[in-house]
Amino acid sequence: MRVGFVGLGVMGLPMARHLMAAGHALAVWARRPESVAPLQAAGAAVAASLPELAAGQALVISMVADAPDVAEVMRALARQAPPGLVAVDMSTIAPAAARRIGEELAAAGIDFVDAPVSGGEVGAIAGTLSIMAGGSESGFARAQPAFACMGKNI
Repeated sequence: MRVGFVGLGVMGLPMARHLMAAGHALAVWARRPESVAPLQAAGAAVAASLPELAAGQALVISMVADAPDVAEVMRALARQAPPGLVAVDMSTIAPAAARRIGEELAAAGIDFVDAPVSGGEVGAIAGTLSIMAGGSESGFARAQPAFACMGKNI
């Protein structure tokens, strides 16, 4: 599957590595070029912008700091989102914020899955995260292969 990933920090970088190891075609974007370097060296495509990252992907995952960052990322992705894109946020944000973001994305024709994780850096590195996903059945089904690469309890 073609997967985009945003948020290549302590948690996101190993999560993205698991996606690549499982054979998913990965594209990444980060505010700091040095954040994408290890994945680019491993074969990931690097997008010049968030809208560019959305173009051509089946699934885009974000793992960023907080709700305002999630909203900013998702709004930018929506500018170039192909029909049927599934946008997944794996950050830990308030349910009300996730619902608002999901409503905005639905209006743009994007299926949103809120999927915070538990297990910390150790679980991200080991690929044993617990993933608590909420969203449409179809969005979850399309995201599930990616979740299986990063977690053990979904």
